[in-house]
Amino acid sequence: MKIHIPNSAFLGNIDPFLRSYNPSEPEILEITANEKWISVHPLVLSMIAARGLTLNPQNIRFEKLEAKSRHYLVRMGLFKLLGVESGIDVVEHEEAGRFIPLSLIKTSEDLSRFITEMIPLLHAGPEQAKTLGYIISELVRNVLEHAEAQNGAVLCAQYYQKSNSIRIGIADTGVGIRKTISRFHQAPTDLEAIRLALTPGITGTTSREGGTEQNAGAGLFFIKSIAAVNRDFFVLYSGSGFYKLLKKSSARRFSLKADPFKDRHSKSEDMPYWQGTLVGIDITLDETAEFTRLLDAIRETYSEAIQERLRASRKKPRFI
Repeated sequence: MKIHIPNSAFLGNIDPFLRSYNPSEPEILEITANEKWISVHPLVLSMIAARGLTLNPQNIRFEKLEAKSRHYLVRMGLFKLLGVESGIDVVEHEEAGRFIPLSLIKTSEDLSRFITEMIPLLHAGPEQAKTLGYIISELVRNVLEHAEAQNGAVLCAQYYQKSNSIRIGIADTGVGIRKTISRFHQAPTDLEAIRLALTPGITGTTSREGGTEQNAGAGLFFIKSIAAVNRDFFVLYSGSGFYKLLKKSSARRFSLKADPFKDRHSKSEDMPYWQGTLVGIDITLDETAEFTRLLDAIRETYSEAIQERLRASRKKPRFI
């Protein structure tokens, strides 16, 4: 496998980076980087770490790490998590309020502890802290409950003071969305599986519309909705399927779409195959009137989507 870290790879321009991923020769991971500068989204680091954890450290090779900003990889804990010597000397500063290093979560206890320790590190008010805790909880819970990922979930986050926003990346090397969704729903492609995963009321735990009391099939829909209302980016990548929620222009009235393909987005079904799932999200922490109305809008859209799918299911021909 080969992963090249470019000088810039954030969710807005993440597509070229992901397309450059080479999954051939899975027994070896070769990592190269831009020689002058490295500035990337946490999703990039989570992706590298998740793939590296499937290998023996001796089969992980870092090449041409000459950029002045290479110390960022050390501070985010990439080498430490993979058990690889960096050969890079850095002066460590307190990360509180600035970033959350790469973390590995394998159990619900790990998740609870991580969220408890994470919240104080962030520049967030009570409502934003609750939202961020919910996002992390839902994303990791999906991995723990559905992905069958031996190494659990890998995640990290970065706070940006200038934009008052936080960027989160989470990765796993489990079975992928399509296998999970296909247990109870028809998903002929990875992209269609992603579409279903983002649709409220669809879950890989049951064929029942609206999910179950334990899993309503709404977690990814809620997270995508939070990004949509804040006009932020959201990325979901699994197998060869890729979906990116694009930023919307400011409008007087916002509306949530149950079908993710009706949002302003880009998508692809021929990306290099990723065994597992990657999720990246940017969240602006400024409180807005739209954000305070978000939960009501989510509940309304969720309810309408379930009713629509129930009506559609009743129209299907039944053969005796």
